[in-house]
Amino acid sequence: MDKEYRKHIARIKKIGESAKRRSEIYCGLATLDDKGTARSLGALQRVPAPGKKLQKIGFILFWIPEPLMITNAIAVPMIITGKILEKVYNGATISDVGHETKKMVGTFRDFKENIRYSKSL
Repeated sequence: MDKEYRKHIARIKKIGESAKRRSEIYCGLATLDDKGTARSLGALQRVPAPGKKLQKIGFILFWIPEPLMITNAIAVPMIITGKILEKVYNGATISDVGHETKKMVGTFRDFKENIRYSKSL
């Protein structure tokens, strides 16, 4: 009978420790909820694309009919600048990083299998 109580008490202690760890984790997560973290995560979800925006505005200006052709003189450099900025700013989001990581893990796995195969020969 005494052993049953000890098992029950040990089980209650484990549950208490688990609840304590969970509360510490949740408290830690609550401190992460600030503007800087939200802004960083938002930037990873919605990547700014200044090059594409400049190109779109440039093409709109290029196709506006105007007799003096002033907008064409502004639009062409905007399109070229947009192309350059498109090369500088990559549009990688967090999902793209995840896909590349999965691809890389697959490559490492294939590499490992090839090494094991070559050792067995």
